[in-house]
Amino acid sequence: MRKQEARTGREAGQGHGTSSPAEQVKALMDLLTGKGGQGSQAPQPPDKTSDSPLGSCSNDSRIQRHREALLSRVGGGLELGSTSHRLTTLLLVEGLTDLQLKEHDFTQVEATRGGWRPARPITMDRLFLPLSRVSIPPRVSITVGVAGMGKTTLVRHFVRLWARGQVGKDFSLVLPLTFRDLNTHEKLCADRLIRSIFPYIREPTLVLAAPTRVLLILDGLDECKTPLDFSNTVACTDPKKEIQVDHLITNIVRGNLFPEVSVWITSRPSAAGQIPGGLVDRMTEIRGFNEEEIKLCLEQMFPKDETVLGWILSQVQANRALYLMCTVPAFCRLTGLVLGYLCHKRSGLQDTELRPPRTLCELYSWYFRMALSGEGHEKGKVSPRIEQVAHGGRKMVGMLGRLAFHGLVKKKYVFYEQDMKALGMDLTLLQGTPCSCFLQREETLASSVAYCFTHLSLQEFVAATYYYSASKKSIFDLFTESGVSWPRLGFLTHFRCAAQRAMQAEDGRLDVFLRFLSGLLSPRVNNLLAGSLLAPGEHQGYRAQAAELLQGCLRPDAAVCARAVNILHCLHELQHTELASSMQEAMESGALAGLTTPLHRAALAYLLQVSDACAQEANLSLCLSPGVLQSLLPQLLYCQSLRLDTNQFQDPVMDLLGSVLSGKDCRIQKISLAENQISNKGAKALARSLLVNRSLTTLDLRSNSIGPQGAKALADALKINHTLISLSLQSNTIRDDGARSMAEALASNRTLSVLHLQKNTIGPMGAQRMADALKQNKNLKELMLSSNSIGDGGTKALAEAMKVNQSLESLDLQSNSISDVGVAALMGALCTNQTLLSLNLRENSISPEGAQAVAHALCTNSTLRNLDLTANLLHDQGAQAIAAAVRENRALTSLHLQWNFIQASAAKVLGQALQLNRNLTSLDLQENAIGDEGASAVASALKANTALTALYLQVASIGAPGAQALGEALAVNRTLEILDLRGNAIGVAGAKALASALKVNSSLRRLNLQENSLGMDGAICVATALSGNHRLQHINLQGNHIGESGARMISEAIKTNAPACTVEM
Repeated sequence: MRKQEARTGREAGQGHGTSSPAEQVKALMDLLTGKGGQGSQAPQPPDKTSDSPLGSCSNDSRIQRHREALLSRVGGGLELGSTSHRLTTLLLVEGLTDLQLKEHDFTQVEATRGGWRPARPITMDRLFLPLSRVSIPPRVSITVGVAGMGKTTLVRHFVRLWARGQVGKDFSLVLPLTFRDLNTHEKLCADRLIRSIFPYIREPTLVLAAPTRVLLILDGLDECKTPLDFSNTVACTDPKKEIQVDHLITNIVRGNLFPEVSVWITSRPSAAGQIPGGLVDRMTEIRGFNEEEIKLCLEQMFPKDETVLGWILSQVQANRALYLMCTVPAFCRLTGLVLGYLCHKRSGLQDTELRPPRTLCELYSWYFRMALSGEGHEKGKVSPRIEQVAHGGRKMVGMLGRLAFHGLVKKKYVFYEQDMKALGMDLTLLQGTPCSCFLQREETLASSVAYCFTHLSLQEFVAATYYYSASKKSIFDLFTESGVSWPRLGFLTHFRCAAQRAMQAEDGRLDVFLRFLSGLLSPRVNNLLAGSLLAPGEHQGYRAQAAELLQGCLRPDAAVCARAVNILHCLHELQHTELASSMQEAMESGALAGLTTPLHRAALAYLLQVSDACAQEANLSLCLSPGVLQSLLPQLLYCQSLRLDTNQFQDPVMDLLGSVLSGKDCRIQKISLAENQISNKGAKALARSLLVNRSLTTLDLRSNSIGPQGAKALADALKINHTLISLSLQSNTIRDDGARSMAEALASNRTLSVLHLQKNTIGPMGAQRMADALKQNKNLKELMLSSNSIGDGGTKALAEAMKVNQSLESLDLQSNSISDVGVAALMGALCTNQTLLSLNLRENSISPEGAQAVAHALCTNSTLRNLDLTANLLHDQGAQAIAAAVRENRALTSLHLQWNFIQASAAKVLGQALQLNRNLTSLDLQENAIGDEGASAVASALKANTALTALYLQVASIGAPGAQALGEALAVNRTLEILDLRGNAIGVAGAKALASALKVNSSLRRLNLQENSLGMDGAICVATALSGNHRLQHINLQGNHIGESGARMISEAIKTNAPACTVEM
């Protein structure tokens, strides 16, 4: 896009050039008013009040009349379902992507799953204003949107608001024009262009009152009958000279004509590519419906029938392909009409005949039936049977089909009377209600009539029905305009021709046409249209061979392009789903490896688009070879989350992925490449892509070999990248040098919030560098340094940083050879730090002395939520100190003290603390020999405690007495949800005690009694007790010597007594 010249704030408000505002606008106003030349006569009669040189109306009144005239043209409100918020907030984008330039509108929606690329929003009132104080207003603006997105509705809404004085207040005039109007002229001069739209704006005195800006709107570039050719257009600066219309538009865009006028063009994305990016100052995009707006649109269509609305919404949400297309407003309204019609008819016929549409062709076939019968449009009128209108319908659809097909071949979407006559159309047949469901009629400003299909997809559907019918009779290629070609006998020969044409069309304009043509061969569509368009059962002779022809279009050893994916869409329309279903099963079972034929790759690419499982994450781990990955690259662009773990990918594959991540089309937000064979070269390729990528937020490179050099390359990219939020370099041997590079990046990066550096041989020096970065960084929230060797020296450095840092929320220092000295420093920092929420100190060397420092910090700190001290050396003395702190602490919610040589005496103190504590929700004491005495102390606390929801007492030397105490507590407690007693010895007596508790307890959700010597009797006691407990969701009885027959009995008992509970045995 064109780089705009930066100016000061004063200059930005002065318009273009050096002359005064009045002088700048005078030339344009002379043109608008017809001053100084004869000009051509306007097609419309001039305003009589302007004949007098002075005029009888003031300039203000003329502007007001102009506004009133616009209001009468654009109407008073939005179309059904067009929410004002969606239209008044556009997306500011940086040019067009390859997908937008080269693919069909449906493909754009499907590939991006109905979403839109990350972009800055811009409101309508700022659409033509500078973006900053040092920039100037855009001269040429383009707004793009796929067919049916609401571009014309947007223009009319803007014009309506301007006419009411609500937006664009700095424009003296807004001059809206459509390409449908322009198409009626062969040649036109700039003078006549303006006066043909608004013939009454001819008063020279208007110049004196006019502000400095005028907006010319050109709506619907994709409907221009002649493509714009900016490379071969002769420059024209004379507003009186008549030139070809396409040359006139190119000269206006270039600024040769109307250089001071702002120009706003709307277009489908593919057509917008005709305008060189260097001439475009601002590009915006209309976003589609979100889920709430889809619901709102359908609610507006069925405001008084909640039953119908609920059924329609359920059908849309159940069919992912249908839901994605409903993000396009026009398609959403068409879908609502069809499903509403279908819902009203369901009461009288069998469900098998009226089941909801599963394919596009089924949906449009129902629309055809609705249009032909007149239902859904004239309420209260008894509809004729489909056979009664079949004859007239065939004639009407035959005419429309010929028009639609020839228009599709010639890329023609707007038709005029001369086009109709050339194709032998009977215009009288176009007046009825059925025809109006497909074709809309519009008067142009030049008093001629323009026709267009109500949506592009309807033109494609009707074209397919025509081709289907004509191909059974024609002996020549229907795509050849001259009619001269080699004879093609039979439908299948013509079908092959259509498939080949669609595969060869680089812009994908025949993709949906081919889908509809394939869909007409499906049994369901044949039943729907039998007697009106199709002969009953005629599809049976073609269907299998058509499927074979489609599959034969897939070329080996080629990238899976959009055309290949469209073949799978065609097979789906044909209801030939065996290939896609088998690939879906292979993907779900992890058996994709070895499925590498062109058919398999196309099916996989298709599933990446349409599968519900792939919508959240495309898991392609353990199944891809470099060759298959390379063929899938064009489709991987649009996966939001991509998992490629354990594929033995090496550095050359990273070059390929780097090219994908560098693409403007890239929508990948998360990518995992864990456990591959990536070295520093592969990391450098990925780093280069991060310099330009604008979508990736999460990159996982766990368990590779990128080393210090790879870490440095990624760190250098992080200094520039502003989108990556999470980076995992776990197990990559980056050492202190790599940590230093990452620290340098953190000092300047403002977006990264999660950094994982576990198992990287980082020592005290690397930790010191990270600490220095944390003193400056204000964005990092999670830092994982576990399983390194930072020692007390590194911990002290991090402690000093924590006194300053106010952003870090989670710090993982597990297994880092930290002793009491390092812990004391870290706890000193916690006394002042107010942001850290989680601290992991597992598997270090913290003794009772270090525990004293921890306890002191817990008495002071008011923010730490999770503390993990598993596998240290606390013993009873240290645990007692921490228990005393828990009594006072009001913030900690999770405490892990597993495997710390804690015994009964410390458990008693913990129990006393729990009786007073009101915030701890999870306590882990597993693998500590607290015994029955300790378990009883904790159980006593449960009778009073109302906060604890999870208690872990695995391998804690608990026997029947301890279990009995816990059972008594569970009979009273109403908050504990998880109790884990695995690896104890509670026996039958303990099982009976817990079973008695389960009969009355209403809070427990999960109970683990694995390996507790229950035997069959104990297990049966627990199982039968569940008859009165309807809250337990999961119970583990493994390792209790129950036997197969006992397991069956218990399983049946639990299934009978508690069907919602799952049991492991």
